[in-house]
Amino acid sequence: MKLLEGVRVLDLSRILAGPWATQVLADFGADVIKIERPGVGDDTRTWGPPYLKDADGNDSSESAYYLCANRGKRSVAIDFTQPEGQALIRELVARCDVLVENYKVGGLKKYGLDYASLQAINPKLVYCSITGYGQNGPYAQRAGYDAAIQAIGGLMSVTGEPDGAPGAGPQKVGVAATDLMTGMYAATAILAALRHAERTGVGQQIDLALLDTQVAWLANQASNYLVGGVVPTRQGTAHPNIVPYQVMPAADGYFMLAVGNDGQFARFCEVIGEPALATDPRYATNNARVAHRGELVPYLQQRLTTRPADEWLAALEKAVVPANPVNRIDQVFDDPQVQARGLRITLPHAGGGEVAMVRNPLKFSATPLQYTQAAPVLGQHTTKVLGEMLSMDAVQLQALQAQGVLGGD
Repeated sequence: MKLLEGVRVLDLSRILAGPWATQVLADFGADVIKIERPGVGDDTRTWGPPYLKDADGNDSSESAYYLCANRGKRSVAIDFTQPEGQALIRELVARCDVLVENYKVGGLKKYGLDYASLQAINPKLVYCSITGYGQNGPYAQRAGYDAAIQAIGGLMSVTGEPDGAPGAGPQKVGVAATDLMTGMYAATAILAALRHAERTGVGQQIDLALLDTQVAWLANQASNYLVGGVVPTRQGTAHPNIVPYQVMPAADGYFMLAVGNDGQFARFCEVIGEPALATDPRYATNNARVAHRGELVPYLQQRLTTRPADEWLAALEKAVVPANPVNRIDQVFDDPQVQARGLRITLPHAGGGEVAMVRNPLKFSATPLQYTQAAPVLGQHTTKVLGEMLSMDAVQLQALQAQGVLGGD
């Protein structure tokens, strides 16, 4: 039995935060019905190249970006700007447990698809609204995009090389971290709200904002400011509270050194042939090392450039000092640990062939996750879902397709 077998999710979201959340639910076994606009679909379908290749080696209509966040779902193409489309959505809502949407605040109300309207149809409905800035406040009507939220939410202020260093300036994280974390919070919130609905028979609306997520995700950096009163700054790869804990140069490149305690520092000093550093009052404790970061780190950097990275990594591993190579993405998938964990999977695609992707990182001992299909093509399941859930026959479906209310198969 799948973890969420019997749970049905109506997914009105697009781009990344909402689709990431619903993909998690699909991985857990929920029946996720992705509602897309006929002829257009999720914006990310065209966010390429690269695109999935068809049987003839040509670009298909599915971008790699779209494929990463929509596996295991069923695509139903409905134009709910038309009254007939709105009626179909309401009928589907009556048969679903969850609805996820990421329209602007109030954007679905004009279609009668807001929480108040749909809760009257299905009192147990868990309705998750994802916006840039939340349902209230002076920025509520603004559109929210990941990079913009990384900026206003403080993440960019602590990401990048420090002032005065080569390449200094604020940087965004290399993936859409705010969107992804919002998706994970959404999945968690939906599961909690489903549990509440099971016990009480009452659903609720989840108000989730990218900005709220980003501020919460500042974690220790926010706590450093709130508790210590000091505004954190950019430190490159260095850690604000631990030293040495950053990318270090070697004779032929770089590696990541992550000394987490004083014992590890003592062993690190032995490896680099500088055991006296571990007993020097300036460096013997982490507090002291943080205070003397400016003199210790340059000295260590100079010392580490005397040998290749692989030699340092082998010696540090033997001494049980955390350190790792700085891998490119291709090296990540060639790594023996990544391969042993089976993180790369392939799934069949409706257009033919298979899609390579990264599996859900969760492993359950009693209910292992089952992956059945890659992300659907636009409208792939329209007739099947509406026939199955709403008992619509071919004549009804063809009439709606002729009106442009429906798309797909």
